[in-house]
Amino acid sequence: MKAKIGLIGLAVMGENLVLNMESKGFRVAVFNRSIAKVDAFLDSRAKGKNIIGTHSLEELVENLERPRKVMMMVKAGKAVDDTIEKLIPLLEAGDIIIDGGNSNYEDSERRMAFVESKGLLYIGTGVSGGEEGALKGPSIMPGGSKSAWEAVKPILQGISAHVHGQPCCDWIGSGGAGHYVKMVHNGIEYGDMQLIGEIYDLMHRLLKLDNESMQRIFSHWNEGDLDSYLIEITTDILGYKEEDGSFLLDKILDTAGQKGTGKWTGISALHEGVPLTLIVESVFARSVSSQKDERLAASKVFNLAPNHPVSDQKAFITMLGKALYAAKIISYAQGFSLIKTAGETNNWDLDLGGIALMWRGGCIIRSASLDKISEAFTKNPMLQNLIMDPYFVQVLEENHQSLREVVAAAALNGIPTPSLSAALSWFDSYRTEHLPANLLQAQRDYFGAHTYERIDKNRGEFFHTNWTGRGGDTASTTYTV
Repeated sequence: MKAKIGLIGLAVMGENLVLNMESKGFRVAVFNRSIAKVDAFLDSRAKGKNIIGTHSLEELVENLERPRKVMMMVKAGKAVDDTIEKLIPLLEAGDIIIDGGNSNYEDSERRMAFVESKGLLYIGTGVSGGEEGALKGPSIMPGGSKSAWEAVKPILQGISAHVHGQPCCDWIGSGGAGHYVKMVHNGIEYGDMQLIGEIYDLMHRLLKLDNESMQRIFSHWNEGDLDSYLIEITTDILGYKEEDGSFLLDKILDTAGQKGTGKWTGISALHEGVPLTLIVESVFARSVSSQKDERLAASKVFNLAPNHPVSDQKAFITMLGKALYAAKIISYAQGFSLIKTAGETNNWDLDLGGIALMWRGGCIIRSASLDKISEAFTKNPMLQNLIMDPYFVQVLEENHQSLREVVAAAALNGIPTPSLSAALSWFDSYRTEHLPANLLQAQRDYFGAHTYERIDKNRGEFFHTNWTGRGGDTASTTYTV
Protein backbone atom coordinates (compact mmCIF):
# COMPACT_ATOMS: atom_id res chain seq x y z
CA MET A 1 0.00 0.00 0.00
CA LYS A 2 1.30 3.41 -0.98
CA ALA A 3 1.71 6.37 1.35
CA LYS A 4 -0.73 9.28 1.66
CA ILE A 5 2.10 11.80 1.80
CA GLY A 6 5.87 11.97 1.50
CA LEU A 7 8.13 14.08 3.68
CA ILE A 8 11.65 15.25 2.91
CA GLY A 9 13.88 16.36 5.78
CA LEU A 10 14.22 14.42 9.01
CA ALA A 11 15.48 17.10 11.36
CA VAL A 12 13.56 17.79 14.59
CA MET A 13 10.42 19.26 12.99
CA GLY A 14 10.37 16.75 10.15
CA GLU A 15 10.68 13.70 12.36
CA ASN A 16 7.96 14.88 14.71
CA LEU A 17 5.54 15.80 11.91
CA VAL A 18 5.99 12.32 10.42
CA LEU A 19 5.20 10.67 13.76
CA ASN A 20 2.21 13.00 14.17
CA MET A 21 0.89 12.06 10.71
CA GLU A 22 1.37 8.36 11.36
CA SER A 23 -0.41 8.59 14.72
CA LYS A 24 -3.43 10.11 12.96
CA GLY A 25 -3.70 7.16 10.56
CA PHE A 26 -1.73 8.49 7.59
CA ARG A 27 0.92 6.29 6.01
CA VAL A 28 4.04 8.38 5.37
CA ALA A 29 7.04 7.88 3.10
CA VAL A 30 10.21 9.67 4.21
CA PHE A 31 13.48 10.73 2.63
CA ASN A 32 16.52 12.64 3.86
CA ARG A 33 19.57 13.81 1.93
CA SER A 34 21.68 11.91 4.45
CA ILE A 35 20.47 8.35 3.91
CA ALA A 36 21.89 7.24 7.24
CA LYS A 37 19.36 9.48 8.98
CA VAL A 38 16.49 7.63 7.26
CA ASP A 39 17.78 4.26 8.46
CA ALA A 40 18.43 5.58 11.96
CA PHE A 41 14.89 6.96 12.15
CA LEU A 42 13.39 3.64 11.02
CA ASP A 43 15.44 1.79 13.61
CA SER A 44 14.44 4.10 16.46
CA ARG A 45 11.40 6.37 16.76
CA ALA A 46 9.73 5.04 13.57
CA LYS A 47 10.32 1.37 14.32
CA GLY A 48 7.18 -0.73 13.91
CA LYS A 49 5.16 2.24 12.63
CA ASN A 50 3.36 2.72 9.32
CA ILE A 51 6.28 4.65 7.81
CA ILE A 52 8.14 3.87 4.59
CA GLY A 53 11.82 4.76 4.48
CA THR A 54 13.26 5.60 1.05
CA HIS A 55 16.82 6.16 -0.15
CA SER A 56 16.14 8.44 -3.14
CA LEU A 57 13.62 11.00 -4.34
CA GLU A 58 12.64 8.58 -7.10
CA GLU A 59 11.83 5.90 -4.54
CA LEU A 60 9.93 8.41 -2.43
CA VAL A 61 7.73 9.48 -5.35
CA GLU A 62 7.13 5.85 -6.42
CA ASN A 63 5.70 5.11 -2.98
CA LEU A 64 3.06 7.88 -3.04
CA GLU A 65 -0.58 7.61 -4.05
CA ARG A 66 -1.95 10.08 -6.61
CA PRO A 67 -2.19 13.00 -6.55
CA ARG A 68 1.25 12.79 -5.01
CA LYS A 69 1.82 15.07 -2.03
CA VAL A 70 5.42 15.81 -1.09
CA MET A 71 6.16 17.96 1.95
CA MET A 72 9.57 19.58 2.32
CA MET A 73 10.94 20.30 5.79
CA VAL A 74 14.32 21.64 4.71
CA LYS A 75 16.26 24.80 5.47
CA ALA A 76 14.75 27.94 3.94
CA GLY A 77 16.50 29.35 0.88
CA LYS A 78 18.53 27.54 -1.76
CA ALA A 79 17.85 24.08 -0.33
CA VAL A 80 14.12 24.52 -1.03
CA ASP A 81 14.73 25.63 -4.63
CA ASP A 82 17.18 22.76 -5.22
CA THR A 83 14.69 20.21 -3.89
CA ILE A 84 11.88 21.60 -6.07
CA GLU A 85 14.12 21.39 -9.15
CA LYS A 86 14.85 17.73 -8.41
CA LEU A 87 11.21 16.87 -7.70
CA ILE A 88 9.57 18.43 -10.77
CA PRO A 89 10.83 15.85 -13.32
CA LEU A 90 9.59 13.03 -11.07
CA LEU A 91 6.03 14.33 -10.63
CA GLU A 92 2.98 14.51 -12.89
CA ALA A 93 0.26 17.09 -13.54
CA GLY A 94 -1.82 17.75 -10.45
CA ASP A 95 0.80 16.53 -7.98
CA ILE A 96 1.46 18.82 -4.99
CA ILE A 97 4.68 20.16 -3.50
CA ILE A 98 4.39 21.54 0.04
CA ASP A 99 6.99 23.74 1.72
CA GLY A 100 6.54 23.53 5.49
CA GLY A 101 9.70 25.44 6.43
CA ASN A 102 10.13 29.08 7.43
CA SER A 103 10.45 30.39 3.87
CA ASN A 104 10.17 34.04 2.96
CA TYR A 105 6.68 34.68 1.56
CA GLU A 106 8.12 36.34 -1.57
CA ASP A 107 10.02 33.11 -2.31
CA SER A 108 6.74 31.21 -1.94
CA GLU A 109 5.06 33.57 -4.43
CA ARG A 110 7.85 32.95 -6.94
CA ARG A 111 7.92 29.19 -6.35
CA MET A 112 4.16 28.81 -6.74
CA ALA A 113 4.29 30.53 -10.14
CA PHE A 114 7.22 28.36 -11.21
CA VAL A 115 5.71 25.07 -10.03
CA GLU A 116 2.32 25.87 -11.55
CA SER A 117 4.03 26.64 -14.88
CA LYS A 118 5.15 22.99 -14.85
CA GLY A 119 1.58 21.75 -14.38
CA LEU A 120 1.98 21.03 -10.67
CA LEU A 121 0.50 22.63 -7.54
CA TYR A 122 2.33 24.37 -4.71
CA ILE A 123 1.56 25.07 -1.07
CA GLY A 124 3.69 27.22 1.22
CA THR A 125 2.60 26.65 4.79
CA GLY A 126 3.68 28.04 8.10
CA VAL A 127 4.00 25.45 10.88
CA SER A 128 4.26 26.76 14.44
CA GLY A 129 4.63 24.96 17.72
CA GLY A 130 8.22 23.83 17.86
CA GLU A 131 9.20 20.24 18.57
CA GLU A 132 6.28 19.46 20.88
CA GLY A 133 3.74 21.12 18.61
CA ALA A 134 4.97 19.22 15.55
CA LEU A 135 4.52 15.95 17.42
CA LYS A 136 1.25 16.59 19.22
CA GLY A 137 -0.46 19.17 17.02
CA PRO A 138 0.89 22.47 15.65
CA SER A 139 -0.82 25.54 14.25
CA ILE A 140 -0.65 25.25 10.46
CA MET A 141 -1.09 28.18 8.06
CA PRO A 142 -1.32 27.01 4.41
CA GLY A 143 -1.36 29.19 1.32
CA GLY A 144 -0.52 28.85 -2.36
CA SER A 145 -2.40 26.98 -5.09
CA LYS A 146 -6.02 27.01 -3.91
CA SER A 147 -6.93 23.95 -6.01
CA ALA A 148 -4.46 21.91 -3.92
CA TRP A 149 -6.25 22.62 -0.64
CA GLU A 150 -8.94 19.91 -0.77
CA ALA A 151 -6.31 17.23 -1.38
CA VAL A 152 -4.15 18.21 1.60
CA LYS A 153 -6.89 19.49 3.92
CA PRO A 154 -7.63 16.14 5.65
CA ILE A 155 -3.95 15.63 6.43
CA LEU A 156 -3.04 19.15 7.55
CA GLN A 157 -6.19 19.66 9.59
CA GLY A 158 -5.90 16.13 10.96
CA ILE A 159 -2.43 16.70 12.39
CA SER A 160 -3.01 20.25 13.62
CA ALA A 161 -3.87 21.27 17.16
CA HIS A 162 -7.59 21.39 17.95
CA VAL A 163 -9.34 23.85 20.27
CA HIS A 164 -12.98 23.24 21.19
CA GLY A 165 -13.02 20.60 18.43
CA GLN A 166 -11.89 23.06 15.74
CA PRO A 167 -8.59 22.53 13.88
CA CYS A 168 -5.94 25.23 14.21
CA CYS A 169 -5.48 25.06 10.47
CA ASP A 170 -7.42 26.55 7.58
CA TRP A 171 -6.74 27.99 4.16
CA ILE A 172 -5.09 31.41 4.42
CA GLY A 173 -4.95 32.60 0.82
CA SER A 174 -3.16 32.41 -2.51
CA GLY A 175 0.54 32.79 -3.25
CA GLY A 176 2.69 33.50 -0.23
CA ALA A 177 -0.20 34.27 2.14
CA GLY A 178 0.45 31.28 4.38
CA HIS A 179 4.11 32.02 4.88
CA TYR A 180 3.33 35.73 5.30
CA VAL A 181 0.94 35.05 8.18
CA LYS A 182 3.50 32.70 9.75
CA MET A 183 6.15 35.41 9.37
CA VAL A 184 4.01 37.94 11.26
CA HIS A 185 3.19 35.27 13.84
CA ASN A 186 6.93 34.99 14.44
CA GLY A 187 7.22 38.78 14.65
CA ILE A 188 4.55 38.84 17.36
CA GLU A 189 6.46 36.01 19.03
CA TYR A 190 9.60 38.19 19.06
CA GLY A 191 7.58 40.99 20.67
CA ASP A 192 5.99 38.74 23.31
CA MET A 193 9.32 37.24 24.30
CA GLN A 194 11.02 40.63 24.57
CA LEU A 195 8.17 42.07 26.65
CA ILE A 196 8.37 39.15 29.07
CA GLY A 197 12.14 39.56 29.22
CA GLU A 198 11.84 43.25 30.09
CA ILE A 199 9.35 42.50 32.88
CA TYR A 200 11.68 39.80 34.20
CA ASP A 201 14.59 42.27 34.11
CA LEU A 202 12.64 44.82 36.15
CA MET A 203 11.73 42.19 38.73
CA HIS A 204 15.30 40.94 38.87
CA ARG A 205 17.29 44.20 38.83
CA LEU A 206 14.90 46.78 40.25
CA LEU A 207 12.87 44.73 42.72
CA LYS A 208 15.74 42.30 43.50
CA LEU A 209 13.36 39.32 43.43
CA ASP A 210 14.79 35.80 43.45
CA ASN A 211 13.85 33.21 40.85
CA GLU A 212 11.38 31.38 43.08
CA SER A 213 9.49 34.61 43.81
CA MET A 214 9.37 35.47 40.12
CA GLN A 215 8.21 31.95 39.31
CA ARG A 216 5.27 32.34 41.69
CA ILE A 217 4.29 35.66 40.10
CA PHE A 218 4.41 34.32 36.54
CA SER A 219 2.50 31.23 37.61
CA HIS A 220 -0.21 33.44 39.09
CA TRP A 221 -0.36 35.57 35.95
CA ASN A 222 -0.79 32.45 33.85
CA GLU A 223 -4.14 31.86 35.54
CA GLY A 224 -5.62 35.17 34.34
CA ASP A 225 -5.58 37.51 31.34
CA LEU A 226 -1.91 36.73 30.66
CA ASP A 227 -2.56 33.00 30.29
CA SER A 228 -0.30 31.93 27.41
CA TYR A 229 2.27 29.39 26.32
CA LEU A 230 5.17 31.83 26.72
CA ILE A 231 4.15 32.78 30.27
CA GLU A 232 3.78 29.08 31.04
CA ILE A 233 7.26 28.15 29.84
CA THR A 234 8.75 31.22 31.55
CA THR A 235 7.34 29.86 34.80
CA ASP A 236 9.04 26.51 34.14
CA ILE A 237 12.35 28.14 33.16
CA LEU A 238 12.46 30.28 36.30
CA GLY A 239 12.11 27.19 38.48
CA TYR A 240 14.53 24.91 36.64
CA LYS A 241 17.53 23.86 38.73
CA GLU A 242 20.69 21.94 37.90
CA GLU A 243 21.86 18.95 39.91
CA ASP A 244 23.73 21.17 42.36
CA GLY A 245 20.53 23.07 43.16
CA SER A 246 21.50 26.25 41.29
CA PHE A 247 19.19 27.91 38.79
CA LEU A 248 20.14 27.23 35.18
CA LEU A 249 18.70 30.56 33.96
CA ASP A 250 21.31 32.49 35.94
CA LYS A 251 24.10 30.75 34.02
CA ILE A 252 22.84 31.38 30.47
CA LEU A 253 24.76 34.02 28.51
CA ASP A 254 22.66 37.10 27.71
CA THR A 255 23.07 37.04 23.93
CA ALA A 256 19.98 36.12 21.90
CA GLY A 257 19.93 34.49 18.48
CA GLN A 258 17.47 34.90 15.62
CA LYS A 259 16.73 33.15 12.34
CA GLY A 260 15.36 36.03 10.28
CA THR A 261 11.55 35.97 10.42
CA GLY A 262 11.42 38.89 12.86
CA LYS A 263 13.68 40.91 10.58
CA TRP A 264 11.54 40.02 7.54
CA THR A 265 8.44 41.18 9.43
CA GLY A 266 10.05 44.55 10.13
CA ILE A 267 11.18 44.95 6.52
CA SER A 268 7.67 44.16 5.28
CA ALA A 269 6.20 46.69 7.71
CA LEU A 270 8.49 49.37 6.27
CA HIS A 271 7.39 48.45 2.74
CA GLU A 272 3.72 48.55 3.76
CA GLY A 273 4.07 51.75 5.80
CA VAL A 274 2.71 50.10 8.95
CA PRO A 275 4.22 51.29 12.29
CA LEU A 276 5.36 47.96 13.72
CA THR A 277 7.39 49.70 16.39
CA LEU A 278 7.15 47.20 19.25
CA ILE A 279 8.11 44.20 17.15
CA VAL A 280 10.94 46.01 15.36
CA GLU A 281 12.36 47.10 18.73
CA SER A 282 12.27 43.48 19.86
CA VAL A 283 14.35 42.51 16.83
CA PHE A 284 16.86 45.28 17.54
CA ALA A 285 16.96 44.22 21.20
CA ARG A 286 18.35 40.86 20.10
CA SER A 287 20.91 42.67 17.96
CA VAL A 288 22.01 44.77 20.95
CA SER A 289 22.23 41.64 23.10
CA SER A 290 24.69 40.12 20.61
CA GLN A 291 27.08 43.04 21.18
CA LYS A 292 28.17 41.52 24.48
CA ASP A 293 31.78 42.68 24.45
CA GLU A 294 30.81 46.26 23.57
CA ARG A 295 28.14 46.29 26.27
CA LEU A 296 30.60 44.99 28.82
CA ALA A 297 33.03 47.80 28.02
CA ALA A 298 30.30 50.45 28.08
CA SER A 299 28.98 49.18 31.43
CA LYS A 300 32.34 50.05 33.01
CA VAL A 301 32.26 53.58 31.60
CA PHE A 302 28.59 54.30 32.33
CA ASN A 303 28.25 52.56 35.68
CA LEU A 304 24.75 53.80 36.54
CA ALA A 305 23.12 51.69 39.23
CA PRO A 306 19.35 51.98 39.80
CA ASN A 307 18.84 54.83 42.27
CA HIS A 308 15.04 55.31 42.36
CA PRO A 309 13.82 52.36 44.46
CA VAL A 310 10.20 51.27 44.33
CA SER A 311 8.38 52.19 47.53
CA ASP A 312 5.49 49.72 47.27
CA GLN A 313 6.80 46.49 45.79
CA LYS A 314 3.47 44.65 45.85
CA ALA A 315 1.68 47.47 44.01
CA PHE A 316 4.49 47.65 41.45
CA ILE A 317 4.25 43.91 40.74
CA THR A 318 0.54 44.41 40.02
CA MET A 319 1.47 47.26 37.66
CA LEU A 320 4.01 45.04 35.92
CA GLY A 321 1.28 42.53 35.11
CA LYS A 322 -1.05 45.22 33.80
CA ALA A 323 1.74 46.83 31.79
CA LEU A 324 2.63 43.50 30.23
CA TYR A 325 -0.99 42.85 29.27
CA ALA A 326 -1.42 46.31 27.72
CA ALA A 327 1.80 45.99 25.73
CA LYS A 328 0.90 42.47 24.60
CA ILE A 329 -2.40 43.71 23.17
CA ILE A 330 -0.56 46.52 21.38
CA SER A 331 1.85 43.97 19.92
CA TYR A 332 -1.07 41.94 18.54
CA ALA A 333 -2.70 45.14 17.28
CA GLN A 334 0.40 46.09 15.32
CA GLY A 335 0.82 42.56 13.96
CA PHE A 336 -2.78 42.26 12.77
CA SER A 337 -2.59 45.75 11.27
CA LEU A 338 0.34 44.57 9.16
CA ILE A 339 -1.47 41.38 8.10
CA LYS A 340 -4.55 43.40 7.16
CA THR A 341 -2.56 45.91 5.10
CA ALA A 342 -0.48 43.26 3.32
CA GLY A 343 -3.65 41.29 2.57
CA GLU A 344 -5.11 44.33 0.86
CA THR A 345 -1.87 45.00 -1.04
CA ASN A 346 -1.67 41.43 -2.32
CA ASN A 347 -5.44 40.79 -2.76
CA TRP A 348 -5.28 37.83 -0.39
CA ASP A 349 -8.79 38.29 1.10
CA LEU A 350 -7.59 37.33 4.57
CA ASP A 351 -9.92 36.36 7.42
CA LEU A 352 -8.33 38.03 10.46
CA GLY A 353 -10.76 36.43 12.88
CA GLY A 354 -10.01 33.02 11.40
CA ILE A 355 -6.26 33.61 11.67
CA ALA A 356 -6.63 34.43 15.37
CA LEU A 357 -8.51 31.14 15.85
CA MET A 358 -5.67 29.25 14.15
CA TRP A 359 -3.26 30.64 16.72
CA ARG A 360 -5.28 29.53 19.77
CA GLY A 361 -3.60 26.12 19.93
CA GLY A 362 -0.33 24.48 18.98
CA CYS A 363 1.65 27.64 18.23
CA ILE A 364 4.17 29.60 20.28
CA ILE A 365 1.99 32.71 20.73
CA ARG A 366 -1.15 30.85 21.75
CA SER A 367 -2.88 32.74 24.53
CA ALA A 368 -6.24 33.42 26.13
CA SER A 369 -6.36 36.80 24.35
CA LEU A 370 -6.81 35.21 20.93
CA ASP A 371 -10.45 34.30 21.54
CA LYS A 372 -11.23 37.98 22.15
CA ILE A 373 -9.16 39.01 19.13
CA SER A 374 -11.07 36.57 16.94
CA GLU A 375 -14.37 37.87 18.29
CA ALA A 376 -13.32 41.46 17.52
CA PHE A 377 -12.51 40.81 13.86
CA THR A 378 -15.43 38.41 13.35
CA LYS A 379 -17.88 40.92 14.78
CA ASN A 380 -16.40 43.75 12.70
CA PRO A 381 -14.38 42.53 9.65
CA MET A 382 -13.79 46.20 8.73
CA LEU A 383 -12.15 46.99 12.09
CA GLN A 384 -9.19 49.25 11.27
CA ASN A 385 -7.18 48.47 14.38
CA LEU A 386 -7.66 45.96 17.17
CA ILE A 387 -7.44 48.57 19.95
CA MET A 388 -10.58 50.25 18.59
CA ASP A 389 -12.72 47.21 19.45
CA PRO A 390 -14.84 48.03 22.54
CA TYR A 391 -13.35 45.19 24.59
CA PHE A 392 -9.78 46.27 23.93
CA VAL A 393 -10.65 49.93 24.42
CA GLN A 394 -11.62 48.95 27.95
CA VAL A 395 -8.46 46.84 28.40
CA LEU A 396 -6.20 49.76 27.50
CA GLU A 397 -8.22 52.25 29.55
CA GLU A 398 -7.70 50.00 32.58
CA ASN A 399 -4.02 49.23 31.98
CA HIS A 400 -2.30 52.09 30.15
CA GLN A 401 -1.50 53.98 33.37
CA SER A 402 0.38 50.97 34.71
CA LEU A 403 2.34 50.83 31.46
CA ARG A 404 3.26 54.50 31.97
CA GLU A 405 4.36 53.92 35.55
CA VAL A 406 6.49 50.93 34.61
CA VAL A 407 8.18 52.63 31.66
CA ALA A 408 8.85 55.73 33.80
CA ALA A 409 10.35 53.66 36.63
CA ALA A 410 12.54 51.80 34.15
CA ALA A 411 13.77 55.05 32.60
CA LEU A 412 14.56 56.63 35.97
CA ASN A 413 16.58 53.57 36.95
CA GLY A 414 18.41 53.10 33.67
CA ILE A 415 16.84 49.72 32.91
CA PRO A 416 16.15 49.30 29.16
CA THR A 417 12.58 48.56 28.13
CA PRO A 418 12.64 49.10 24.34
CA SER A 419 9.47 47.15 23.57
CA LEU A 420 7.43 48.34 26.55
CA SER A 421 8.45 51.91 25.72
CA ALA A 422 7.63 51.43 22.04
CA ALA A 423 4.19 50.12 22.99
CA LEU A 424 3.46 53.21 25.05
CA SER A 425 4.79 55.64 22.42
CA TRP A 426 2.77 53.97 19.66
CA PHE A 427 -0.39 54.05 21.79
CA ASP A 428 0.06 57.72 22.62
CA SER A 429 0.76 58.55 18.97
CA TYR A 430 -2.23 56.57 17.71
CA ARG A 431 -4.63 58.23 20.16
CA THR A 432 -3.31 61.78 19.54
CA GLU A 433 -5.34 64.09 17.29
CA HIS A 434 -2.49 66.49 16.54
CA LEU A 435 1.09 65.27 16.04
CA PRO A 436 4.08 67.53 15.29
CA ALA A 437 4.19 66.30 11.69
CA ASN A 438 3.04 69.79 10.63
CA LEU A 439 6.51 71.09 11.52
CA LEU A 440 8.10 68.13 9.80
CA GLN A 441 6.19 68.87 6.59
CA ALA A 442 7.17 72.53 6.80
CA GLN A 443 10.82 71.49 7.09
CA ARG A 444 10.51 69.16 4.10
CA ASP A 445 8.93 71.92 2.06
CA TYR A 446 11.57 74.43 3.21
CA PHE A 447 14.59 72.42 2.08
CA GLY A 448 13.11 70.24 -0.65
CA ALA A 449 9.89 71.89 -1.90
CA HIS A 450 8.05 68.69 -0.95
CA THR A 451 4.75 70.58 -0.36
CA TYR A 452 2.22 70.31 2.45
CA GLU A 453 -1.53 70.18 3.04
CA ARG A 454 -3.43 72.81 5.04
CA ILE A 455 -6.04 72.35 7.77
CA ASP A 456 -8.15 75.11 6.20
CA LYS A 457 -8.21 73.44 2.75
CA ASN A 458 -9.45 70.13 1.38
CA ARG A 459 -7.38 66.98 1.86
CA GLY A 460 -5.41 66.13 -1.26
CA GLU A 461 -4.71 69.77 -2.11
CA PHE A 462 -0.98 70.51 -1.81
CA PHE A 463 0.88 73.80 -1.33
CA HIS A 464 4.45 75.08 -1.52
CA THR A 465 5.90 78.19 0.11
CA ASN A 466 8.99 80.17 -0.90
CA TRP A 467 10.13 80.28 2.75
CA THR A 468 13.26 82.41 2.30
CA GLY A 469 12.26 84.60 -0.64
CA ARG A 470 15.28 83.21 -2.47
CA GLY A 471 13.64 80.02 -3.70
CA GLY A 472 11.34 79.60 -6.67
CA ASP A 473 7.72 78.59 -6.91
CA THR A 474 8.42 75.16 -8.43
CA ALA A 475 7.38 72.31 -6.11
CA SER A 476 8.64 68.76 -6.01
CA THR A 477 6.40 65.85 -6.91
CA THR A 478 4.23 64.67 -4.01
CA TYR A 479 4.53 60.95 -3.34
CA THR A 480 4.51 58.41 -0.53
CA VAL A 481 6.73 55.31 -0.42
